Order: sequence, then structure tokens, then C-alpha cells
Amino acid sequence: MTGIILNGCNGHMGRVICDIVSKDKECEIAAGIDVVESNAVFPTFTNINDCNVSGDVIIDFSTAAAVADVVRYAVLKKLPVVICTTGLSEDTLALIRKASETIPVFRSANMSIGINLICSILKKYAPVLSESGFDIEILEMHHNLKLDAPSGTALLLADSINESMDDKFRYVYDRSQRREKRDENEIGISALRGGTVVGEHSVFFAGRNEVIELKHSAHSKEVFAVGAVRAAKFIKNKPCGMYDMQDVMNEI
Repeated sequence: MTGIILNGCNGHMGRVICDIVSKDKECEIAAGIDVVESNAVFPTFTNINDCNVSGDVIIDFSTAAAVADVVRYAVLKKLPVVICTTGLSEDTLALIRKASETIPVFRSANMSIGINLICSILKKYAPVLSESGFDIEILEMHHNLKLDAPSGTALLLADSINESMDDKFRYVYDRSQRREKRDENEIGISALRGGTVVGEHSVFFAGRNEVIELKHSAHSKEVFAVGAVRAAKFIKNKPCGMYDMQDVMNEI
């Protein structure tokens, strides 16, 4: 049984994780942390430093401002930590890297198994298509409340391609001020915002007289919560170091 300390337990994603864990015989919520108090069935704390409940792993699905305290607590308690929160500062990222020297740290820009499968496909086949003259474009769409653009997932997809080709591509986010033909060593990344779209990402390979599209649609945020719970069970007994969803994919 994996005992999970859930930071951000009363947020939308926290509630989804609680629901998933309640149906999973291999794990349980040992304690929850959230600035908003609730009458949960497990012990809850408004400050993670007040948590005196034992657990096997921490899942953080909160806000960027809270992550540093979560990482410090994990190091203090020698607990593995799964960081699902995005938009982290360079200082927090440096703290995470330092923490991974003493505890196992799991962090991925997207917790979806489907997105990470596409990343694996891109790493393998993007070089083949690019060398055959295919141009690469990425299009993402999210709900009208999302603050950042492009999405972290769009950048994850672009990075998967770029890393497989010695970082030869530069990213282009806006062509409205340019009057020149497309460069072969660029990846265009475009963002759409509207409605209640959870997340859609497409990678286009446009060649001579043919187009290949890899597309992922998230119909519910549950896909990210499922990945977070899977990551918690995966990292429970791992040695210190940095892990991500590609490591989980390798064990499937």
C-alpha cells in the first residue's frame, strides 16, 4: 500500500486524485495539505510543515509558489515527491535538482500516458521525417482561462523533437511581423484559447504532397491525475535522482 501525502488536496486536480485513489486498492491518501480547510476523511493541514502524518510519497498539484516548501519538506522527511505543478521559477527548478541528489524526485511537464507515448514516437521518427524534407509545426488549444502560452506540453513535444536532432531547431511563436519564407530549421508553435477545452495538441509533419499529423486530445483532467497516481506508485522505492513519465513508460 502506498500512502500519499497530497499537497493541494482541495483544488480541482486534488479532488480528482482523491477520487482515483479511493478506487485504487494499491494506495491511499494518508494526509492532505491545502490552504482551504475541509472535512476530508483523511487528516488535513493548511501548512505542509505542520503535517505529522507518515506517508510513502508526496504528490504536489498546487501552485508554483507552494512547490519550494513541498520540496524542502520532502528532503527533511526523506520522502519521494511527485511534482505536477507547472510554471516553476528557475530558483525552484534549481532547488528540485538539488533535492534529487538526496531523494527521488518525479517531474514531468505532462502526466498523461498518451502525451508521453507521442513524445517517444517523436524522438524515434522525427529525425527520419525531418531529413526527408518534412517541415514541423505544433498547434495547441486550451480553455479560455489558461494564462500561459504556448503550453508546457507544446514545448515538451518540441523539445522531444529537438533533443533527438542535436537541438538544431529554433522555435517560432509568431510570424505576423515577418515577411520571409519559412526556415527549414524551425518548429512553429501556435496557441489557441477558447471555451472549456482541457487540452489538444497536434504535431504536423508537412512534406511534399503529404501531411502527417499526430494528435492528442484530453477530454478530462483525469488523465493527468491518473498519471500522477501511477508516478507515485512508481517512485515509492526508487533511489534518489530525477524521474519523469518516460521512465514510467519504460516499465509499461
